[in-house]
Amino acid sequence: MVACNVRLVTKRNISKVTKEGKMGKDKTIFVCSSCGYESAKWLGKCPACNEWNSFYEEKIIKENKNSAEKGKKNATPKMLKEVEGKEKVRTSTGIGELDRVLGGGLVRGSLVLLGGEPGIGKSTLILQLCNKMSGEGKVLYVSGEESAEQIKIRADRLNINNEDIMFLGETDIDLIQENILQMCPKLVIIDSIQTMYSEDISSAAGTVSQVREITSRIMRVCKSNDITTIIIGHVTKEGNIAGPRVLEHMVDTVLYLEGERYFSYRILRSVKNRFGSTNEVGMFEMQNEGMVEIANPSSILISEREDNPAGSIVVASMEGTRPLLIELQALTTPTVFGMPRRTANGIDYNRLTLLVAVLEKKAGLNLSSQDIYLNVVSGIRLIEPAVDLGIVLVCASSFKNYSIPKDTLVIGEVGLTGEVRAVNLIDKRLKEAEKLGFKTCIIPKSNKKLLKEKYKLDIIGVSNVIEAMKAVGLK
Repeated sequence: MVACNVRLVTKRNISKVTKEGKMGKDKTIFVCSSCGYESAKWLGKCPACNEWNSFYEEKIIKENKNSAEKGKKNATPKMLKEVEGKEKVRTSTGIGELDRVLGGGLVRGSLVLLGGEPGIGKSTLILQLCNKMSGEGKVLYVSGEESAEQIKIRADRLNINNEDIMFLGETDIDLIQENILQMCPKLVIIDSIQTMYSEDISSAAGTVSQVREITSRIMRVCKSNDITTIIIGHVTKEGNIAGPRVLEHMVDTVLYLEGERYFSYRILRSVKNRFGSTNEVGMFEMQNEGMVEIANPSSILISEREDNPAGSIVVASMEGTRPLLIELQALTTPTVFGMPRRTANGIDYNRLTLLVAVLEKKAGLNLSSQDIYLNVVSGIRLIEPAVDLGIVLVCASSFKNYSIPKDTLVIGEVGLTGEVRAVNLIDKRLKEAEKLGFKTCIIPKSNKKLLKEKYKLDIIGVSNVIEAMKAVGLK
């Protein structure tokens, strides 16, 4: 085993005694646990992220001045043209969908953040990755949440029995650093970042200062030794990484594993990638043998759709460079409350209420006395505005109890005046629809004028929601 050629530096033995021989007085600040905003006094509401009751008290520990000055002596500017640009070496993970999201594989020496809700499948996916990557060298799996026995049970379920996978159950960053430098593995897994702590920071594990300090130290050690590192982090109910948002700025790549816990499908989404495209997605299905890749997700997502039901429609959403055909379902019922209820699953609630208002104003549908429930089938979350027209038509379909033909696909963004606006990559969406056997596509009129290829589809261009409703028989 070859040890890394880096000297481990910690602040454990730094004396807190002042020059006069007396203990210095600790200063404190108040830090927002949601975004990392710092304040000299406690605030009820964070002025940066608008969260309530998110501030907690934290001690300030002064840095060693001599160490800081020593580091500054070697900092000299260079001319940009004199800097040698080296192409980063990528290593395939052995998991096609993961390679797709990463842009071709893991970049050696990169720092990757993987976020997701507890129980969504992060540890399962990472353990499968460790098994695939073990052929490149030693893999160190550091866990602060699960014991070695628990990891072993999951590995047996996944049929993983690899001698190159090393396990370390530890939360102290000093001990973790020592093991990394002694072992010098090709891949390090930190599961999870919220459980790790440094004795140099007085606050509890998972706080802003702890998470920031731990990430910074791991980054320095791993990048200086060309060690690829994956950090696992839990997300809040809003879908953000728990702890400071600055963590996302420190790492090279940020991945989110999304999906409903009670559904089998999972989407791995890239929201930041310094070495590839952003907003790329990979599709998996959670099974007993682990996370199974889905090469053609559109055919699976619409395979269980019933024949011509009212309140059902298929939309085409671009997730990265991949078109996904997904079924939307809507249910409208007379409200029994004074205020009608709006519920959205997989779609932003505010987007639903906005589009319902457009439908009332421009199409003349009286939805003010209707409860409206909207659902994206299979638990997938859609954020692209190209599904707007589908939301409008599926709500109208349920309200009028009218079935839109099963072989009809709808694409388009809807504005506040009821206009249907153009979307990007229209040809990729139409090719996917043609491949899956759709006959009719409702698209923005401006997109139809710019089509580059001819299709066997009956393509209908519309400029507003009224024309779209007439095209599917709702008017």
